[in-house]
Amino acid sequence: MPSQSVAGSQEERLKAERLRGLDREITCDVPVLLDPLIRAHHRGPGDPTHRRLGPGHWLRASLTPEGPVLLRLAAAGAMVAARAWGPGAEWALDQLPMLLGAADDPSGFEPRPEHEALVQAHRRIGAGLRVGRSERVWEALAPACLEQVVTGTEAFRAFRLLVREFGEPAPGPATDPESAAYGMRVPPPAHVWAKIPSWRFLAAGVEQRRSATLVRAAGRATALERSLELDGQAAGTALRSLPGIGGWTSAEVRQRAHGDADAWSIYDYHVAKHITYALVGEPLDDAACLEILEPYRGHRYRVQLLLTLAGPRKPRRGPRMSLPTHTPYATKGRS
Repeated sequence: MPSQSVAGSQEERLKAERLRGLDREITCDVPVLLDPLIRAHHRGPGDPTHRRLGPGHWLRASLTPEGPVLLRLAAAGAMVAARAWGPGAEWALDQLPMLLGAADDPSGFEPRPEHEALVQAHRRIGAGLRVGRSERVWEALAPACLEQVVTGTEAFRAFRLLVREFGEPAPGPATDPESAAYGMRVPPPAHVWAKIPSWRFLAAGVEQRRSATLVRAAGRATALERSLELDGQAAGTALRSLPGIGGWTSAEVRQRAHGDADAWSIYDYHVAKHITYALVGEPLDDAACLEILEPYRGHRYRVQLLLTLAGPRKPRRGPRMSLPTHTPYATKGRS
């Protein structure tokens, strides 16, 4: 009986610690621009895995090698205060400097004088801008598969619906109706994504081409995590070896999971036009953008990020991409 009482008290103590969370402060060598660092992982309005509480103040739910975690991050200058809940709390806090860009090396990057927009963007925010590294390859790849060849609105909606249905509640205060984290969910692991029925993908607006790519990739999720040990080019080759994973998807993953400052979003519907408009004054295609970005090799995603945050915007004169009308989600089940 006494041993059962001791065991019960230990369980209660551990439960209380999980609810209270673990705290840590990280001091970086430059002021932390937390919003662009975390927004890179944020998948649009209503994303149940991320929530912005205010400038430089975020909640992030993730699935670590040790289990789920809920992170609360608040930046003030070069210091970030973090609290983490769940089995993955210690892993997430140990990894946090990487997420904040500690492994990113901007040395050698210098805007060319003729690229005035980039010069100005770098002058305004470049000193504190870092490319973060989440070290969660599958967590970056699954939503990137959903975002292939569709509008952001469609992709974000699909991700939101599927994570709400198949992800588990985030740890700690995410189940407390009084908490700002209430309702947040952890993205599903690969084996759960792999078992989602095709009709559930269709109901979320994801056609067979994208869902098949995601499900095939889920079978290689463990091997894909090992790409973190490779350099950018080799990691890109490993990702593109999977059917359905091309240059754009590979770049989107490497930007987030690997912290690859060179992995610009080639073949994106908008990015090449936006970069070339900012740098040379006219929207051009991917081939032209590659040529213009060549002097910045090693930092091409850094160029994209700087221009996205502080560069001039290309006028929107072209036709908008229309949303599909044939999926079960679009037709509300009508045949």
